[in-house]
Amino acid sequence: MDLRQISTLVAIADHGSFSAAAKALFTVQSNVSAHIARLEKELGIIVIDRATGHITDEGNLVVERGRRILREFDDISADIAALDDVVTGDTRLGVIGTTGRWLMPQFLTRLQQAHPGVRPTISEGGTSSLIPRLLAGQIDAAIVHLPVENTELFVEPLFAEDLVLLVHSKHPWHGLPSLPMSALGDHPLLLPPRSATLRRIISRAADTHGVSLTVKAEIDGVRLMTSLAFEGFGAAIVPATAIPNWLTGDFSRITVPGLPRRVVGWVQRKRPRPGPPTREALNIARELINQRGGRQPGLHVGTDAFPLKAP
Repeated sequence: MDLRQISTLVAIADHGSFSAAAKALFTVQSNVSAHIARLEKELGIIVIDRATGHITDEGNLVVERGRRILREFDDISADIAALDDVVTGDTRLGVIGTTGRWLMPQFLTRLQQAHPGVRPTISEGGTSSLIPRLLAGQIDAAIVHLPVENTELFVEPLFAEDLVLLVHSKHPWHGLPSLPMSALGDHPLLLPPRSATLRRIISRAADTHGVSLTVKAEIDGVRLMTSLAFEGFGAAIVPATAIPNWLTGDFSRITVPGLPRRVVGWVQRKRPRPGPPTREALNIARELINQRGGRQPGLHVGTDAFPLKAP
């Protein structure tokens, strides 16, 4: 059994057929068939059902292990490259939308000025979509909503931000400077899905205060939820940075004492070691947040940013 056989089986799993795998591997179909036949002979199993073209249960086990082997093999080169101090090359970063809106313009400018040889690729997404991409090696690091609990990842909190209530001018709560937690159950709310970290934070705070929340709709995406609240579809609890300070209109930001802060941080895989471009990206993100983060309304940096344990 060798890497060519494993790569061939994984390519078939990824692309769905012998011919598609051959194209992806820049070879001919006869070579693909030969590698699979030798793999099956050495393992003493059938990895692909020739009648259906589907991978067998035994084959799926080999594919799962094979992906890990190929990833480890690629990581050897990445670890060696990470020893180089020359800051050039690619860095693929993910960022949640609310943070990307205010941080990325400054971040990309500073990165280009400091390291013109670095080629950044920025992907916007939610924490639940960015973490799997990070673990799969599709991106090198991400700025996401914490906590993230995975032993394969390095996690560093960057800042915390207040959660605020956003309502349209036609809502009964419009114009109130603040609202007690006990009142949140009086009207339906736009809330993130139950699986989202932000939803768990909000639900935990409500439970602590004995408040039963009514869900008007579950919205997967803070920016979309914010837009719906701006349009008057319902009240929403959102991070402070979801509402730009310069924005004016028919809405109110309402403080709700009792809501905890949202913690945002940097995550990256422990293995392979991040290359120089990604390491410098983290340094620049730290510097910018420490220098300018405090100018964002509701955002907290420094030693007092995390007065409570991250939820």
